[in-house]
Amino acid sequence: MKIDLMIGADHAGFALKKTILEMLSAKGVRWEDVGTFSDESVDYPDFAFKVARAVSSGQVKTGILICGTGIGMSITANRLPGVRAALCNDLYTVRMARAHNNANILALGSRVVGPGLAREIVLTFLETPFEKGRHLRRIRKLDEDPTKPI
Repeated sequence: MKIDLMIGADHAGFALKKTILEMLSAKGVRWEDVGTFSDESVDYPDFAFKVARAVSSGQVKTGILICGTGIGMSITANRLPGVRAALCNDLYTVRMARAHNNANILALGSRVVGPGLAREIVLTFLETPFEKGRHLRRIRKLDEDPTKPI
């Protein structure tokens, strides 16, 4: 079965991840959960890299990462080529992340957004299309060698 997205969380994001997975299942979204599977302390980069590698390689098109703030997950994921992880705490930023930046990984902070808002953010992330146009030129520049002079 082809999955629609991959999701990962550390211990701080574990409970919110369960809430999001229930909603995704109810919506018929096919997902793969790469962990963690409890609230015992773990290191967020381990899970961020699993999801980011899958997106970077093209194994999946989108991912969701959850930790306490979402910051560590987004920093880690954005180290891989082709990954555009966006930390979103509200509906406006998630719409812009998809429409203008073609974000392919959503990072959430479980200590920043509650479950209701998190569900809305995830649905907006999945339903908002990339606008292309002038934004496509800018996205292509993200994939260029960053050491190349402008």
